[in-house]
Amino acid sequence: MAVFDTMIFVQFFVGLFAAVNPIGIMPVFVTLTVHLDKQERNRTAYTAAIAVAIILIVSLLAGQMLLDLFSISLDSFRVAGGMLLLSIAFTMMNGKLGEGKQNKQEQSETISREQVGVVPLAMPLLAGPGAISSTIVYGSQYPDTWSTITLITTLVLFSAGIWGLFKVGPAVVKFLGQTGINVITRIMGLILGSLGIEFIASGMRALFPGLAT
Repeated sequence: MAVFDTMIFVQFFVGLFAAVNPIGIMPVFVTLTVHLDKQERNRTAYTAAIAVAIILIVSLLAGQMLLDLFSISLDSFRVAGGMLLLSIAFTMMNGKLGEGKQNKQEQSETISREQVGVVPLAMPLLAGPGAISSTIVYGSQYPDTWSTITLITTLVLFSAGIWGLFKVGPAVVKFLGQTGINVITRIMGLILGSLGIEFIASGMRALFPGLAT
């Protein structure tokens, strides 16, 4: 069993931040809530943060059970998850701000929804496939009680950070501008791509031990 330490905690948080890219999603949040007053916008930000926490914590706790249910090894899932992270990373490095996480049908449905905090903000824009797969990998790799508590704490703190960012979203978007948002998105994409390659490499070494020699 792998031993959980502070560096793993930091790696999980940074990888999650890169996968979710809340700064890159802020312009989408501002656009979706432009018709709301400040109190309603803050309530939407709170709803999105709570939904993200719930989705990722459930993924963390139920991830290994799902892998066992479909007889999928952690190493196979790590390789698949790494490929998914790489795919999202390439989209982000091209300056995309959520287009790859939300299809056209979901975008059109958003127009008719009054409550956008859960859909599409929390799912699929924030707690999308990349964040979920990354959470499942870490949860399955460090299944002991202390590690699980630490990971849940990380998810709660991360969700609180999303709430704080979205509360000041309009001001941040105005300050950074589209160019600043694109630069941050590309940097996050580079970090996410590196994490995806690390997932793939570690999974391949375990699946094919001969590659490590």
